[in-house]
Amino acid sequence: MQTELLFDAKATLGEGPAWDEKTQTLYWVDILEKRIYAGMEVLAELDEYIGCLAPCKNGHLILGKRASIVDFDPFAQAQGKPATSQQTLLSALSESSNNRMNDGKCDPSGRFIAGTMDMNETDPTGSVYSFDGKSARVLFRDVTISNGMAWSPDYKTFYYIDTPACEVRAYDYDLKTGEIANRRKAFEVPKSLGWADGMTSDIQGNLWIAMWGGAQVTRWNPNMGQLLEQIPVPALQSSCPVFGGKDRNELYITSARKGMSEADLQKYPLSGGLFKVVTKYEGMPTFEFG
Repeated sequence: MQTELLFDAKATLGEGPAWDEKTQTLYWVDILEKRIYAGMEVLAELDEYIGCLAPCKNGHLILGKRASIVDFDPFAQAQGKPATSQQTLLSALSESSNNRMNDGKCDPSGRFIAGTMDMNETDPTGSVYSFDGKSARVLFRDVTISNGMAWSPDYKTFYYIDTPACEVRAYDYDLKTGEIANRRKAFEVPKSLGWADGMTSDIQGNLWIAMWGGAQVTRWNPNMGQLLEQIPVPALQSSCPVFGGKDRNELYITSARKGMSEADLQKYPLSGGLFKVVTKYEGMPTFEFG
């Protein structure tokens, strides 16, 4: 599988790719530059960090901002409305000033699941929330860097990464209620591969994990804890993968330049770019909010 550079974005912290099936659009964010991208175009630059986003059934986007969940209307400016009308606060979160939203996506029922992290990346002060359109409730706390999320093809298992733990956790997932239970370790991720960051899954139930500091995406069988494949990415800090494209077999990968040394930037000049890999697999969809 060949990794192709789509866009040399030089993103400080490219993250959170989401594929909108209806419009065949890849949305992603540069968290620290407060930008939303639609493919290779800057869609908006906002007033706060944007940790994650997901497409909504009404054509809008739902955003996880620093400490809030917001409805974003990408068409407001085109309709001549002021920029302020693009955003509607849906839920304010009780988070310390040291925390910000990081990874998030919608579950197959349309709830927005999103987690926060300590911006110093040292203290377990983050939480993972489930937002159903009315209220955001805490699924669990004591998270340091809330990262990858994915569901099994039968939607009964929720996989989750708190990066410093160097493991993928599994929970039983009740799609009707959004409740989780029976936390367990699915498998360990050796530090020699990098730090487990963003994650997605395919219809066979395998997990695809971007390895921060490892310049690769890894593919795993979570039931066996078996590493199946390593896909090199010419960016040291590959951050998050998502499946998209007409047949949902194209893996899009974001990356970051944040904190890289001059030597590392010389070795990996495409860091911060957006990449694509055409795979032999069909990915799970990006679920919509609502």
